[in-house]
Order: sequence, then C-alpha cells, then structure tokens
Amino acid sequence: MPFRVTFIGAGNVAWQLSRAFENAGYGVAEVYSRDIRRARLLAERLYDAHPTNNLNLCDSPARLFLLCIPDDAHEEVIRQLVLPKGVTLVHTSGSRSLRDLQELTTIYSNVPVRTGVFYPLQTFSRQISIQLDEVPLCIEAADSETETTLVRMAQELSRTVYLVSSEERKVLHIAAVFASNFTNHLWSIAHDLLDEYQLDFDLLKPLIAETVRKALTASHPSDVQTGPAIRGDFHLIREHLSFLESHERLAHIYQTLSQNIRQRQ
Repeated sequence: MPFRVTFIGAGNVAWQLSRAFENAGYGVAEVYSRDIRRARLLAERLYDAHPTNNLNLCDSPARLFLLCIPDDAHEEVIRQLVLPKGVTLVHTSGSRSLRDLQELTTIYSNVPVRTGVFYPLQTFSRQISIQLDEVPLCIEAADSETETTLVRMAQELSRTVYLVSSEERKVLHIAAVFASNFTNHLWSIAHDLLDEYQLDFDLLKPLIAETVRKALTASHPSDVQTGPAIRGDFHLIREHLSFLESHERLAHIYQTLSQNIRQRQ
C-alpha cells in the first residue's frame, strides 16, 4: 500500500523522481534543500509537500527518505539528519556504495534505519520531462524486506527494474559517463567549432541522429564505426590535426580518440 516519501535534495533527480512517485500514489511529505527557495520551487509542483531547510525530520510521516544530493555531500547531510525510528533511507547515486550509506547511518543515526539504493540510470534536467517508465531503475538493499519494498515501488514507476550490486552499479555509472556525458561534451565541442566559423550546428543534427540510431540497433556500436580513423586514412587525420594546431586541446582529443578507434581493430 502506498506510503509517503521525503526528498532530501531539490535538484534534477528529485525534480523528476518526486513527480513520478506522486503519480504512482506515493505522496511527498517534505522536500529538503539547504536553499529554502529551491525546496519551495519543487514543493510548489507537488500536491502537499512541505518545503524545509531543516534536517531534523524526526516527526515526518514519511516512511522512505531519498537522498538526491551530490556524492560529496552525503556525510555532511547524514551527520545532521534526524529520522523517525525504523524508516528506510536510500541514495540515488551511481557511484556511492550501499556499504558507504550503511556506515554513515551507523555512525550518525541515533535510531535504527534501513538502507538501500534507488538508482535511475538516466540523465536528468529540470526543464526536460522524462518518461520514467522507460528508465532502468537499479535497486540494492541491506535486507530482503527492504529489497522487496524497493523493487515493488520501482515496478510501479518503471517497466525496467534490476537488482544491481554496488560494484555493478559503479561499472554502469562509468559506462554511462562515456555514453552520455562524454558524448554530449563532444557535441558541445563540435558546436563551438562551428560557431567559430559561423556555421550552423543544425547541419550536424541529421548526422548525430543517424549515428545514434545505428549504434542503438547494431549488435555492437563498433560494428558501425565510420570515419578516417577506422578507415586508416592517415593523410586525412594529419590534415585535420594540422587544421587544429591552433586548438591544442581539441587536437589532443582528436588524436587520442583516433588512436583508440585504431587500437580496437
């Protein structure tokens, strides 16, 4: 039966997950942010959430508390966090282990707390709505009862739910950085280079769309790799590097990636 949840953090992850939880029938009791204005902004989008910048939540009606904060803020927040007895505290991090969370609650919590991980494998932006039912949710828990509860909740939010260990989640997170963050950065580099020569980034969009489509439908992305590096067109690579002499940083990235593509053969 749905119960209430509280979000500790009011950033991109909380912005998306809180609405999904509400839509699944899990009312949001509180939204915490160190900046009360950010807590209010998110709470205003929810049905009956109380914004707060106070981590003393001992009187909260929530049974699940989600840490949606940067990894390096976990200890500081948990040190100040006061929870009701017997609730569940989960983090949404791709890289922090469950053991880290268990150790921090053992050190700082003055009441028994169940722990787990509720990791959505997706990139989130506040201004872009995400269909969470298509997002893989990776679950880990310190005990079987908590695992069962988190899996059930996840299945109400998404069609794709996995039990993933801390080590497996770390690998997934590193792979996601390559697949999403680094790829987006390369598009940003392309955009800036075109801007420098008054060329429109829209010219590249059909190419980007087709590249993504092929990578997603191939048995392995390397099977559909194209470009001068995979062809061994060293004359063209030298021409490109010569053009990039005035962009030392970009030349280094170009050369490193080209070498890596060649080494995969």
